[in-house]
Amino acid sequence: MKRRNFIQKSLATGGALTVSGSTLLANQSLNKPSFLAENQFKLKYAPHLGMFKHSAGDDPIDQLKFMADVGFKAFEDNGMKGRDKSLQEKMASQMAGTGMEMGVFVAHNIHWQEPNLASGDKDKREEFLKDIEGSVEVAKRVNAKWMTVVPGHVDLRKDMGYQTANVVESLRRACDILEPHGLVMVLEPLNFMNHPGLFLTKAAQGYEICRAVDSPSCKILFDIYHQQITEGNLIPNIDASWTEIGYFQIGDNPGRKEPTTGEINYLNVFKHIHSKSTDFIMGMEHGNSIDGKKGEERLIQAYLEVDSF
Repeated sequence: MKRRNFIQKSLATGGALTVSGSTLLANQSLNKPSFLAENQFKLKYAPHLGMFKHSAGDDPIDQLKFMADVGFKAFEDNGMKGRDKSLQEKMASQMAGTGMEMGVFVAHNIHWQEPNLASGDKDKREEFLKDIEGSVEVAKRVNAKWMTVVPGHVDLRKDMGYQTANVVESLRRACDILEPHGLVMVLEPLNFMNHPGLFLTKAAQGYEICRAVDSPSCKILFDIYHQQITEGNLIPNIDASWTEIGYFQIGDNPGRKEPTTGEINYLNVFKHIHSKSTDFIMGMEHGNSIDGKKGEERLIQAYLEVDSF
């Protein structure tokens, strides 16, 4: 199988998967290298489709098989909601068969460049709630617990206090839909450089909103890439908002590629998160710094490096 070819090639190159000069394949036979271990990583890092297409091919099921083979314990798919139902079911079956957890998918497509939930517009609120209702069925089909929600743009005609009240009211009504099913929407603050003009930008703001909504179905998606750009101070902000965080996402800065390519000390960040909990899915919402199979091999090596605490 293609993923086996990748593994054998990695072995043949020697030293391809090393940390600090010591091979990660030590004491392993050629038939079962170390990165095929059942418990490869300490945290539940979640790749997405396309991240290993050069090693596994274009078929989503083969990509999921490859992810599981190299030790990833979870998977996320922003576009899952728009996929054919039969493919959703096949992907869910494949994940269940290898013990992978399903991470987030996007629950609501916001109206970019215009106010959405912050506006208090009743039609936009009803559209949002209809999307949440539809997301429940998708979550059941793919065994997902988490779904991403972005409240949309600011409404420059309204004071921030009124906007916050509008967002909170919409989210409370969404929680009425989600709570009976044990599902969680995770609110994602986005950075001002990639997404200027959005209502939700900071961890503290997400914390304030989640506390006001006061539901287990409304939590924060703490995207480490976005928060590094917006406010930095990552570990203290993680601690301060800890009780309202439901999910993490990853990307180094600058570039939004895998850990070790930018300025974020992911080894320390992951070590800190691991010291508090191993329950979180860590969505790998970033690109590969190098194209092709070499880049995919480098990505695996990078995660082995920042997970070696």
